[in-house]
Amino acid sequence: MKMKDRLFVLALIVALSTPAFAASRIKDIGHFAGVRSNSLMGYGLVIGLNKTGDKKQTVFTQQTLANMLEQFGITLGASSRVENVAAVFVTANLPAFERSGSQIDVTVSSAGDATSLQGGTLLRTPLNGVDGQTYAMAGGALVLGGYSAGNASTGITVNHPTVGRIPNGGVVERSVTVGLPQTVETLDLILDQLDFTNVGRVVAAVNTSFGGPIAAAVDGRSLRLTLPLEFQKQSKAVEFMSTVENLTVQVDSKAKVVVNERTGTIVIGSDVTLSPVSISHGNLSIQIQTQFDVSQPAPFSQGQTTTVPQTALKADEQKSNFVTLNQGATVDDLIKALNALGVTPRDTIAILETIQRAGALQAELETQ
Repeated sequence: MKMKDRLFVLALIVALSTPAFAASRIKDIGHFAGVRSNSLMGYGLVIGLNKTGDKKQTVFTQQTLANMLEQFGITLGASSRVENVAAVFVTANLPAFERSGSQIDVTVSSAGDATSLQGGTLLRTPLNGVDGQTYAMAGGALVLGGYSAGNASTGITVNHPTVGRIPNGGVVERSVTVGLPQTVETLDLILDQLDFTNVGRVVAAVNTSFGGPIAAAVDGRSLRLTLPLEFQKQSKAVEFMSTVENLTVQVDSKAKVVVNERTGTIVIGSDVTLSPVSISHGNLSIQIQTQFDVSQPAPFSQGQTTTVPQTALKADEQKSNFVTLNQGATVDDLIKALNALGVTPRDTIAILETIQRAGALQAELETQ
């Protein structure tokens, strides 16, 4: 069995073993309004590469290096060429409530035509928020999940050597102004996914836990919590939030089938059902071959030697398998039917799309 086929079967087995309703903590399916991370980004240089940096045609790398060296009183000539430097973009997420001096992970991605960032060190790079302010400084040695060796004709590349990470490579210089007011009367809880059923279940769980109607649904994704009097001070608000976050609810989800056409991966939820449908699958292979024969005229004739094409046409059509699924068919029935047809993961994707267009797939089909 091929690796992709194994992944396909494994994905389906995992989907079958997952219950339709799973108990989850509220902190795993939602968050309080205002408590969020912030995206940071910067532009810098990676040095110390083994001739795998940006080439001479990447002009902005040379300009950046020249500007940086001018800070140290060094003027870089226009004809200079450096192969051990690469221009990169640095990204990071600044979690909520981070303070000055905290460390965060950063991701470094090549911006030019560097072939590898292996062995490189990121020079000090400011990381800015969407407001243009600098919130962290990044730098340090890169850690790559791959490598490259050799050249373009005889080389080998494993994973993606032009993207690396620096664990704890960013130091927070300025904290985001996020905090709870001194007195808190209401808090908004936002669910990660739109689902009216889950909002209703969270409201019921909170009200049952605190013995009163302190939670009310606002829409299909959020609800408003009124803090009891004993929790309306800031120190008590954190305790209230902790209690709410650790409550468990039975999470509902839409029936969904997720397919990735690039990798052939298919994940089917266990609550996916099918209407009565018949599936036929078969492949038609047509092969056309052309051979050229030489036609030689008789001796002493006025004819000319010519090339005559001889075309052969061959058609090979595999036997079509036909499977019928009855009313209320489940994922298990679908898997057995697809296995009976002997289809590949990519053929399965095409079959699922066709079933949905026929209106027989009672689920949302998401293609990545």
